[in-house]
Amino acid sequence: MNNALTIARTLYAALEAGHQGPQLRPLFHDDAYTLEHPNLIKPRGARVDSASMLRASESGAALLASQRYDVLSALEIDDTAILRLTWTGVIARELGPFREGQILTARIAQFITAREGRIASIETYDCYEPFA
Repeated sequence: MNNALTIARTLYAALEAGHQGPQLRPLFHDDAYTLEHPNLIKPRGARVDSASMLRASESGAALLASQRYDVLSALEIDDTAILRLTWTGVIARELGPFREGQILTARIAQFITAREGRIASIETYDCYEPFA
């Protein structure tokens, strides 16, 4: 058993602590990917490899003063963690439609598959509340 749920919670805690890029690398397999379904930030969705995920974590950390992952429910089946969570992020600086101090919220359903104790894939459905 890969304990995908523990790995998922470890990822969330690392992101909340501000870890990014190379600090997150040990959590992912080299061939890991994220499949993000269409949402307000990525209307066309995206599939990105592990290198792109790590770069995105750096961009996100630069935009956010803080972020939090509140796991509302979680289930583990074989090598997959199935999570329902609420993500909140506080914007650190003005950028595009975002203003400093603005709070973003997303309701998320996420499927994290583990292999050999590391993340192999993340499939995510991010439902953002309208940006105020």
